[in-house]
Amino acid sequence: MRLKSKKNKALYFILILAVILLICAIGFWARASERLTEMNTLGGLRNMAENSAEIERIGRFAVQQHNNNQNTFLEFARVLEAKKQVVAGKMYHLTLEVVDGGKKKIYEAKIWEKPWMNFKQLQEFKQAYDN
Repeated sequence: MRLKSKKNKALYFILILAVILLICAIGFWARASERLTEMNTLGGLRNMAENSAEIERIGRFAVQQHNNNQNTFLEFARVLEAKKQVVAGKMYHLTLEVVDGGKKKIYEAKIWEKPWMNFKQLQEFKQAYDN
């Protein structure tokens, strides 16, 4: 009787160990899959928090540069959407709300930044639609 009990305990132990190993393997595979997906999207656009100080700074820079280049006076209101792309630096794709003569307008801007070179350049600034 005791022999069967010891065999049953050993089988339960092996079964539990196998289940634990299976769970660990699935977790490892899931993380590896996430990393592969991330690596496949290098150079792709990634969403960012539009309410961060970094994004607001970049948005204000875009409006200021547009004003300087076009001799206009748009007023920065807020960032509506922000995406980042890693391309020999960072390319920010922003959707901005600006005020033009008291009217809110929506613009899309692309800003290229290389922080290690102290380089920042407005690549594109165009009106998307009126708000």
